[in-house]
Parts: sequence; C-alpha cells; structure tokens
Amino acid sequence: MRRRLRAAEPAALGLLLLLSAACGSRLPESDFEHRGTPTAPTAAATPLRVGIITSATSPVGAAAFTGPRDGARAWFERLNARGGIDGRPVEVRLCDDGGSGVGNNECVHQLIDGSEGSDGNAVVALVATTALDYAGASRVSRAGVPDIGGQPIGAAYDTYPHLYGIYGSLAPRDGTPGWGGRLYGGTEVYRYFAREHGARTAAVVSYNQTASAAYARLVVRGLEAEGYDVVTEQVDFALPNFRAAAADLKEQGADLVFDALDTHGNARLCEALDDVGAEITAKVTNVQNWTSTVPEDYKNSPRCRNALWVTGSSRNFEDTDQAAVREFREATARLGTHSQWQLEGWAAAMWFTEAARACAETGTGVTRACLDDFMNRGEGGEAGDKGYTADGLLIPVRFERAAEPPKTRRTCLSVARWQDGRGWVSQGDMNADCFDVPQLAYRP
Repeated sequence: MRRRLRAAEPAALGLLLLLSAACGSRLPESDFEHRGTPTAPTAAATPLRVGIITSATSPVGAAAFTGPRDGARAWFERLNARGGIDGRPVEVRLCDDGGSGVGNNECVHQLIDGSEGSDGNAVVALVATTALDYAGASRVSRAGVPDIGGQPIGAAYDTYPHLYGIYGSLAPRDGTPGWGGRLYGGTEVYRYFAREHGARTAAVVSYNQTASAAYARLVVRGLEAEGYDVVTEQVDFALPNFRAAAADLKEQGADLVFDALDTHGNARLCEALDDVGAEITAKVTNVQNWTSTVPEDYKNSPRCRNALWVTGSSRNFEDTDQAAVREFREATARLGTHSQWQLEGWAAAMWFTEAARACAETGTGVTRACLDDFMNRGEGGEAGDKGYTADGLLIPVRFERAAEPPKTRRTCLSVARWQDGRGWVSQGDMNADCFDVPQLAYRP
C-alpha cells in the first residue's frame, strides 16, 4: 500500500496561527497532572514519565490547543486504572508553554533534562505535543527523545528525526524542513468535492495579512490544479468587511467556500453569507474546527452552519458505532465537549502505549532508544507496510525518508458535514475515499 501524504489543508492551521504574535509567558501546570495516577510503592512500579507540551494559554485563545492534551490524559487515566504498562503507571507531566518560543524551550528543558529512569523529572517521551511555536524541537531531537503523535502546527515534524507527527511524514527529516525547505501537500480535498458534488467554482477568502494571504495562494493553486474556476476575496485584518465579500461570492455563484481565516473570522463570514442569502454547497473548514461546539460558534448563521464540511485524517469522533470511538467518548464524557483533536491526542497516547509495551516485552526496558527504535521499525510500529491506525482511529500513518519529494501520491481523507440535531455526520469511508493527486510545493 502506498502511504498517504498529509494534505495541504492542515497547513492552514500553522499559517493562520501566525496571525497573532507568538508572545505570552509560560504558565507551568504544577502537580495536578498526577491526579488519577497510582502511587509507586515498589521499585517495580516506578512510574513511566511522559511529557505533554501544550500552548494552553496563548495569543489565539485558552482553548485553541488543549484538545490533544485532554485526549491523551484521558487515555492514560484509563490505562492506569487498568494496571498501566507492565504493572507501571504512566505519570503525565504537563507543561504550558504560553504560546511563545521562549516558553516552549523552558518546557522542553523542564521535561527532558535529568537522568532518564532516575527519580528525577526527566520523561521517557513526549506525547501529543501541540505548540504554537515549537522552538525547542531541535533540542528534543538532539536529546533523542521520541515525540510521538504531535500536531504538525509548524514544520518541526517534517524537519527533525525522533519527532513523529500524528499524520506521518515522507520528508528526510535531516534538520531542514521537507526537501530543501519546501513541504508538499495534495489536492485530494478539492478532488473530493469535484467528484462527489460536481463543484466547479470555489471561493477563497483571506485577510490582507502575510500568513493568511500565503495560505490562500496555496489553496488557489490546488483548486486551479483540479480545474476549478476560483474567486478570491481579501478582507482587511483590522476592519474586515465580510458582508461585502459575501455579497460578491453570491454574485459569482461560488459552489464552495474555503478560507484562510481564524475561528472568529469563520463565524463572521458565515453570518455574512446568511445575511446576503448566499446558497453554497459547502463551507469547508479544517480539523481544528471539527468540534461539538458548532451550535455555539455559529449560532447566528443556521444556513451556513448546516453547510459546514470538514476534512481530516482521522475517524469522526461522532462515529460511536465504532468500538474504538465509543471507548474514547466514554473516557472523555466528563469533558463536556468533544473535538477531533481530542481523539487524535487519545490516538497519540495509544501509540506511545503500544511502543512502551513492546519495549517492556523485549526485556530491554522502556527507554528512549527502544521507543524510538519501535517508531522507526516498520515505519511507525508493528503494523509494518500497512501503517499505524490506532485501532482504526487514524488513516494508516507511516514515516519514510524519501530522498526526493513526490510528484503524485495516493491520499485518503475523512469527511464529515454538520447537520443540526445530528452533529458531524461522516461521509463515506475514510479508508476508501482515496485519490491519486499531484503534490504541490510550499514554504512553511
């Protein structure tokens, strides 16, 4: 099976987050991370320490990055209640980097330094990292600390060895992003809407801000490569006139609307589309906005709200007919709201657990080197050529180090649409909605 390449679509998040300055102070989360973790009365039960770095307080909002952290913690709490790994509980050490590079470096220092396996605070691995500015990534790599299942907000997971993003990577990961500073993404999202809905006209709305405009250009290139007629709209970042943009989109008869906006901008654009009476096939968003809070976020735009579609690389958290999803939902019921990033954090913790159990069985012990070897063996675990799926929660994930960037790849995607009263409703099969598509270069 050929490995899917992470789509260009998730790159939106990394670019959009540049709309806010990466500033703010680090606010470490202290000892409450030990809640629910059994004590270790004997040497045999010494905890396995893992670290989770999250930009829990950041310029883009307090809840923007916490989903993967919350999903991973829920997995480890359930794992510990069932006896841990080879009788050892997993001790989760949290660090909030405040959304800044300085804070991120402090978190990395706090978590990875010290004597591995001693009574110090050093962790054996990082899990579900979700950082606005992963400035400490090179330090993590130099220390040989496996970082398992992190969110690729920036280019770190396509740059450094020992870092294993939740969506995999084909890049050489030799210290330079991608291939000579260029990353590649596919056009499968645009191909999907053309095939399934006959969409031929698409609009791309962006701010007049460098990062937003750069991502919008990438989306335009992908749409044009798939034969769409493309309408572009740019609004002022400080004083956006979404109503004027929406009126023009209605006039142009756009089938699809893509954007390079933040969550607040998305909601305001949807309100404007409803206000002018625009009829669109789909308002397409990305995995970060795949949450159960849609009714609140889009409360003033019922027509646009019910035209929301989302694409990603993991199974819809609403698919409770699947046993793996049901387990996730039961373990996270206390959170009140659910999101796709929570599910992906849960999957990242599962991945670490599989690696740690394999290391425990070898007799060498759960060490950084053993975990890293596991992640490299079979390109991400015991699944071999098929890739890692977290019991079917992920489209198969693999890590390769291709010398040359791909020109085309077979890429699969999960798709869901919002329907009031039903929530996010899956469309098709994420392991069957696959396309051979061109790969377009972009600079992170």
